Amino acid sequence: MSTVLAVAAASAVVLTGCTSGSDKDEEGAKPSASTQPITITYAYEQEFQAYNPNTADQNASLNAVPLQQVLRGFWYYGPDGSVQPDTEFGTYEKVSDNPLTVKYTFNQKAVWSDGEPIDCDDAVLGWAANNGKYKTGKKDSEGNDIAVFSSAGTVGYEDADKPQCADGEKTFTLVYTKPFADWVALFGGGSMMPAHIVEKESGVPDIIAAVDGDDQAALKKAGEFYNTAWVYKKGELKPEISPSSGTYQLSAWQAGQSLTLKANPKWWGTPPNAETIVIRFIKQDQQAQALQNGEIQAMDPQPNAELLKQLEGIGDSIKVTTGDQFTYEHLDFNLRNNSPFKDRDLREAFTKCLPRQQIVDNLIKPQNPKAQIQNSRYVFTFQSNYKKVADAIVGTKHDALDVEGAKSILESKGKAGMTVRIAYQTPNPRRTSQVDLIRDSCGQAGFKIVDAGSESFFADGLFNGKFDIAMFAWAGSPLVTGSSSTYTTNGGNNFGKYTSPTVDDLISKLNAELNKDKQEELIIQVEKALWEDLATIPVYAFPGILATVSNGENFVYNASQAGLMWNSNKWGLAAK
Repeated sequence: MSTVLAVAAASAVVLTGCTSGSDKDEEGAKPSASTQPITITYAYEQEFQAYNPNTADQNASLNAVPLQQVLRGFWYYGPDGSVQPDTEFGTYEKVSDNPLTVKYTFNQKAVWSDGEPIDCDDAVLGWAANNGKYKTGKKDSEGNDIAVFSSAGTVGYEDADKPQCADGEKTFTLVYTKPFADWVALFGGGSMMPAHIVEKESGVPDIIAAVDGDDQAALKKAGEFYNTAWVYKKGELKPEISPSSGTYQLSAWQAGQSLTLKANPKWWGTPPNAETIVIRFIKQDQQAQALQNGEIQAMDPQPNAELLKQLEGIGDSIKVTTGDQFTYEHLDFNLRNNSPFKDRDLREAFTKCLPRQQIVDNLIKPQNPKAQIQNSRYVFTFQSNYKKVADAIVGTKHDALDVEGAKSILESKGKAGMTVRIAYQTPNPRRTSQVDLIRDSCGQAGFKIVDAGSESFFADGLFNGKFDIAMFAWAGSPLVTGSSSTYTTNGGNNFGKYTSPTVDDLISKLNAELNKDKQEELIIQVEKALWEDLATIPVYAFPGILATVSNGENFVYNASQAGLMWNSNKWGLAAK
C-alpha cells in the first residue's frame, strides 16, 4: 500500500460558490433522501492503524483512505484529482492577494459526532500541529530538532500566521506571510483533529490560549497526546476519543479482519446512502474470488496484471474499470550517516543496474500497454506536459541498463558483494517480483540483493530507516506543493534523510510561485538536482483497477490519493 503525500501538487483555483441544485451532484451520483439500512463491503489490502493521519509515521493510505468520510474538511479530491470545495462542511474564499488572505467559514451546524461544535479551536490546533514551529528542545539521531507535533508536511501552514478567530467562533481568517501556490488545499479532510479531545485528554485546558501565550509546557503535553494516543493496537478503536466530523464514524474493528463504519447520527449534511461500510482486509490474490462470491462489493487493488485477467474472466456479474493514477512507484536510498548509500558513487552503481524498463515491460505493460518508465516525480506520464518536463530534466540518461558500468564502480570502491536490503510492505506479489528482477540484474553487477519485505514496513521500518533501499509508492494529485516534505531537509516525508540546500531553496520558491508556467520551470530545476544527487529513483505511474458487483451504484474511480473511499457516502446497491 502506498504512502500518502500530505498535500499533493496543482494549479490554483478559487473554490467558492454553492453546490448544484439538480437532483444529481457533479459526479453523477444520486443523493438519497435518507440513509438506507444496507451494508456495503469494500476490500482493502492493508490494515488500518491510526485515527490521526497527519503525523509523519502514520501519513499512509492505510489510514487516510478509510478516514475519507470520517474526517471531512473544507475541500476534497474530485475523481480527476482536482481540488473541490466541500460546501457541506464549510466554505472558503480568498479575500486579499497582498498579503494573501483566506477566510474560512464552518457550517453553522457542523459538530463532532460527540456533539461538540467544530470551530475555531479545531482550526488553531490544525495550524499549530502542522506548522513545524514548536520544538521539544531535543535532537533526533541525525542531530535535527524534534518538533512538538509530528507532521508529515508543514508546507502552507508554516507560511501563515495563526488563524484569526476566538474560541467558539465559526469563522477564521488565515493571513500568509508569503504567497502559497496551493492555498486552495489547506484545511482539507483529515487535517483538523478534535481540539476538545486533545484538551481533555492531555490536560491542556485551552489550545487557543496555549498557542496565543506560546505556552511551551502546555503545547508539549498536547503534542504528546496528538502524536501517540490515536495510534491504536489492532482491534482497539477507542471511540470515546475518536469522534467523526463526516458522514461515517468508526464503529468496530476486528483485528486482521475488518474495520466497520456506521452512519454518523450527528452528521448535518446529506445522509449517506448506506448505513454501514465494512472495510475488509483481504490479500490481493484473494480479492477477485471474494468479489465473485459476493463477500465484497468493491475493490481497487494495486497494479497486478494477473489479477486484472482474473477479474475480466469472471463475467457479467461484476464491472471492471481501469485508469491512470497520480501514484508512482519509486526506490529511495537510505542516506543516514551509517548507510553505505551516503556515497553517491554507490547510488550511481545501483541506478545503472536497476532494470526499470524490464520492470515496466514485465509487470505493468500487461495491464497498461502504454506504460513507460517515469522519470519525473512531479508530472505523471499520462499528463500532457510530461514529455516536455521529462526531456528537460534527464531525458533517457538512466533508462538503459549498464551492468558493466555498475560492476566497474563497485570494484573500484572495493564494494563487490555489497549487501542491499530492499524493504517494502508485504504481502505484495508485484513488489516481490520487482525485487526478483532487481536481484537478477544487480546481482550480475556485484550487489547482493536481499528481499527485506515485511508486514511492519509502514508501521515501523520506513519511518525508522530500517532499509538500505525503500520501495513503495507516493500517492498524490495534480497539485505542486505536496512533495515538499519528501525532498526538503527535515521534511516529515523525507524518510531517506536526503539533504540539499539547493533543493530546499528551489522548493521554497516553487511553493510561493502562483504562475503556472514559472511553476513548471522550477519543477524542472528541482528534478534536475534530484537526478544529479540520485536520492530517489522513480519507476512507473500506477495503472488503477476498480472492480465492483454489477448492481453497484456510485462507485467512482478516483485518480488521486483519496482512493475509492472518497465518495463512499454515496455508494449504493440497485435491486437485482
